[in-house]
Amino acid sequence: MSIVKLHTINTGYFKLDGGAMFGVVPKSIWNKLNPADSNNMCNWALRCLLVEYGNRLVLIDNGIGDKQDEKFFSHYYLHGNETLESSLKEKGFSLDDITDVFLTHLHFDHCGGSIRRSKTGSTYEPVFKNATYWSNEEHWKWATIPNAREKASFLKENILPIQESGQLQFTTENKEIFPDFNVKFVHGHTGAMMIPHIRYKGKTVVFMADLLPSVGHLPVPFVMAYDTRPLITLDEKSQFLKTAVENDYILFFEHDPENECCSLVQTERGVRQKDMFRLDHL
Repeated sequence: MSIVKLHTINTGYFKLDGGAMFGVVPKSIWNKLNPADSNNMCNWALRCLLVEYGNRLVLIDNGIGDKQDEKFFSHYYLHGNETLESSLKEKGFSLDDITDVFLTHLHFDHCGGSIRRSKTGSTYEPVFKNATYWSNEEHWKWATIPNAREKASFLKENILPIQESGQLQFTTENKEIFPDFNVKFVHGHTGAMMIPHIRYKGKTVVFMADLLPSVGHLPVPFVMAYDTRPLITLDEKSQFLKTAVENDYILFFEHDPENECCSLVQTERGVRQKDMFRLDHL
């Protein structure tokens, strides 16, 4: 069984504080990359990836979802015409067709679409009733016993119902759980975040999650203030970018509001984007 196709799945956009997204980088620099509004908020994508095999559909991350209350969404300004369900439908699939949901990590903007309110509104249930949900043991523990800094990002209603449903499975690093689909762990953003490396059309497509949220984060010092261990992120980015250039990786961005993919080139200023393109142009 080999990969038939990769599909971009757009689930809308949201806003986050520009300073938080670029850490110690001055606004005079990052504002040119992603201009802020009057509240210092920048627009970000909630872009997921669907891996189509002959008899298997693997969805990598699934956006924020829609079950939170009005107060929650007033902080994050969820907007756009596309949703998880409508984007899948556009590709010819339904929620029930998904066989596997691979969660890079359990921050709300990556896993909120996993769970919805039941019809009665009093309980929660998996959105993907026929799917196995994939995480790893280290990150699951990190998310379910959260530190004070990340507690607001790990919402129990997004996480615990997955395990309660019996659909949760754990994987390990460097294990090919699907054909041509390998996983690396990184630890700077949050504990044991998983970065899928997918062999496709003779290339390695890397789903960047929050190791590199956007093209604007390619410079090594451009590290989010959200990262729990930024010095580890520095090392992880440096090592990854070196490997990515050497192996001609294609980077797929989850949060870049404009750019889906890029190739890389080594420059005097460090590794930078070479060509920018849509996934379906690969």
